[in-house]
Amino acid sequence: MLVLAPLVLLFCLRGHAGLSPHFLQQPDDLVALLGDEARLPCALGEYWGLVQWTKDGLALGGERDLPGWSRYWISGNAASGQHDLYIRPVELEDQASYECQATQAGLRSRPAQLHVLVPPEAPQVLGGPFVSLVAGIPVNLTCRSRGDARPTPELLWFRDGIRLDGTTFHQTLLKEGTTGSVESILSLTPSSHDDGATLVCRARSQALPSGKDTAITLSLQYPPVVTLSAEPQTVLEGEKVTFLCQATAQPPVTGYRWAKGGSPVLGARGPMLEVVADASFLTEPVSCEVSNAVGSANRSTALDVQFGPILQARPEPMSVDVGEDASFSCAWRGNPLPRVTWTRSGDAQVLGSGPTLRLPSVGPEDAGDYVCRAEPGLSGLGGGAAEARLTVNAPPVVTALHSAPAFLRGPARLQCLVFASPAPDAVVWSWDEGFLEVGSRGRFLVETFPVPEGREGPGPALISVLHILGTQESDFSRGFNCSARNRLGEGGTQVSLGRRASFSKQKNLVRIPGSSDGSSSRGPEEETGSSEDRGPIVHTDHNDLVLDEEGALETKDPTNGYYKVRGVSVSLSLGEGPGGGLFLPPPSPLGHPGTPTFYDFNPHLGMVPPCRLYRARAGYLTTPHPRAFTSYSKPTSIGPPDLAPRTPPFPYAAFPIPSHPRLQTHV
Repeated sequence: MLVLAPLVLLFCLRGHAGLSPHFLQQPDDLVALLGDEARLPCALGEYWGLVQWTKDGLALGGERDLPGWSRYWISGNAASGQHDLYIRPVELEDQASYECQATQAGLRSRPAQLHVLVPPEAPQVLGGPFVSLVAGIPVNLTCRSRGDARPTPELLWFRDGIRLDGTTFHQTLLKEGTTGSVESILSLTPSSHDDGATLVCRARSQALPSGKDTAITLSLQYPPVVTLSAEPQTVLEGEKVTFLCQATAQPPVTGYRWAKGGSPVLGARGPMLEVVADASFLTEPVSCEVSNAVGSANRSTALDVQFGPILQARPEPMSVDVGEDASFSCAWRGNPLPRVTWTRSGDAQVLGSGPTLRLPSVGPEDAGDYVCRAEPGLSGLGGGAAEARLTVNAPPVVTALHSAPAFLRGPARLQCLVFASPAPDAVVWSWDEGFLEVGSRGRFLVETFPVPEGREGPGPALISVLHILGTQESDFSRGFNCSARNRLGEGGTQVSLGRRASFSKQKNLVRIPGSSDGSSSRGPEEETGSSEDRGPIVHTDHNDLVLDEEGALETKDPTNGYYKVRGVSVSLSLGEGPGGGLFLPPPSPLGHPGTPTFYDFNPHLGMVPPCRLYRARAGYLTTPHPRAFTSYSKPTSIGPPDLAPRTPPFPYAAFPIPSHPRLQTHV
């Protein structure tokens, strides 16, 4: 008996399991039109308990009439397990996920999605129902469908029942799951044949397959058609010209506007304009703009104005090394195009023609000013010339200047003249015992300063002076070397000291030409000079000196005309009283000659005296002593003289031009 009891219980459980609650029908996804009725079916077997529906997880209730949901109810034969959900009329808010649930049996149906379709409204064509178009001008016609149409409608264009191509589609998203306005743009270029034509825009979707139409009618208009003429078309500068602007338009013309080179012509409003022609009309066309209610049209014309040459771009100065190529360019504007020629300043020989002059492999003889010249035009106006300087960089050229003879144990001064472009890195005096670049060394003192333009000499240059305080016998028998060096090479010359034989108690004074004779300062007397030489300026004869027109001593050109170097004259004034007095130049070598200044070195032997011409940081080293260029650091700057405008430092261009002009090629 104990064995049979479990078997009977198992049999009873199996029979009861075959009668458990279950779904006979479950809801499926459903599509319903806005305003229609929607039915979601649900049938249960072997279940007579509570049945309810949920919407997006929210219970609608267990009663059949679903209180609180006026458009919702449950219908069907409950005894047979039918529990269908009805919704009428369907609205957008009904779109959701629905489930049928047997609460007491713990059963849930699969979720069913209700999709609500919203038919599109009639589209709107912007600018309709009558759209004015301009013939020949491309236009975009916009058809727009608004509202909450679901799904998004399709917008189509038709003409005479034929679908039109060439449209673009655009839609605007408002928020997730919804759309805003939907647009379709039709691009076309209308012609006169489109006047009165009817176009249809249709909005259709799954909710409304037949769609809804909106029609428009085209009305063709056109802007002014303009012709512009000038009388005369070819004119000399300064003559009068009349412009005539004619136009046809639909609708009629409403206004005229004139402009020249894009800038409005003030006061010009009618179809006619009178002007006085000038060169600007060649490159700044006159335009006439005519307007009507539809739009505007513009026409322009340029006059053929003949005028003389006008300089547009000046040639730029150049500085090149020996052997390199040089070129100048200038630009002239004129109508007709002016003829441009190149010459050297002061020479009528034409070197080339055209806007560019090329000088291959230049030498020092090519340095100078070059002139770009344009001849006047047919009217006789305009034309002119523009200059630019060519500076040829070369090794320094060093020339020994005349030095006054000196007395034994008296002061002496040796001078050399240095021409160099670029400026020399160093100017050095050297002799048997050593060399000196600047300052003092024993009995020797060196000064180096620029020669201002306009004084004796070929132009900007350097003068280096070696002062000897208390000459010795060896100073008259040996040579002193003055040498200069720049990045292109080195040059030098030897300077000798002449000797005077007579002695008396006098004060020796050295004076730069241009100072006043009566302004000398006097100091203690010393037995160094002759009483016969007191006061007057003594010019020592020298076989390489000549007297110029003004009575100044001039050094013969050591380059035989290559640079045409002119010397700087130096005079010796013998004062009264003992003691060695050394003349120093005025405070600035650039100013006008003033009262000479005398400096007595006797109390300051062995010290560097003040130098008013030489700037302490702008000294120059000298050669040919073997250690001259090994221990020298290039100074930071040299105090340049006040040069004339447009004069580069140390230009070979300042030298007179050789008598054999160089004929250059042109571009």
